[in-house]
Amino acid sequence: MELKKSPKADLEKNKGIYLQIGFVVTLAILLLAFEWTSTKGVSSDLGKLGEMVVDEEIIPITRQEEVKPPPPPPPPKVTEVLNIVEDDVEIEDELEIEDTEADEETEVEMIEIDEEEEEEEQQIFFIVEDMPQFPGGDAALQNYIATHVVYPEIAKENGITGRVYVRFVVNRKGKVDKVSIARGVDPSLDKAAVDVIKGLPDWSPGKQRGKPVNVWYTAPINFILN
Repeated sequence: MELKKSPKADLEKNKGIYLQIGFVVTLAILLLAFEWTSTKGVSSDLGKLGEMVVDEEIIPITRQEEVKPPPPPPPPKVTEVLNIVEDDVEIEDELEIEDTEADEETEVEMIEIDEEEEEEEQQIFFIVEDMPQFPGGDAALQNYIATHVVYPEIAKENGITGRVYVRFVVNRKGKVDKVSIARGVDPSLDKAAVDVIKGLPDWSPGKQRGKPVNVWYTAPINFILN
């Protein structure tokens, strides 16, 4: 016997619709559950906040202690020593006071000081019209230094060489003055260079506007080992 179903009674054709309705209902229930849980949590938290008591932190006020300076030391005791001299004792090196009163006839000798000459004596020039000249010229100066300089033994042993620049002044009288090292190499070589410059003979002084003046001069001295 063959079974016959009515198309209206066949539930398989509406299976997809029922499935969708079930998903929608399930999702609505889940959303409602989450919403109810969060609302309950917030309300409970708000109730707790109202009951909390916030303790205010009290910061103690501190004051710096005053440091009293130490008392000043007592003043030193001064002992006065009185030397009693008898009237009969003669005092040596007695101060004699002469009469210095001047009248209209007293003549006073006036000494004039030329300030310009004093300034020229103290001033040191770098470049002048006529530069200082060593007797015989620059060649004679180099020859003098080469023959009179003493190469230090300690510099020889250590193989120290180099060029030392010595700075000095040829004053208005032609004398060598204010000798110093402008650029050195080694203390031993520097000293040997200064010594030979200090022993230089008199120069022809430099002149500015026809007058002898003080002039700076720099001399290089080579120290070479053969």
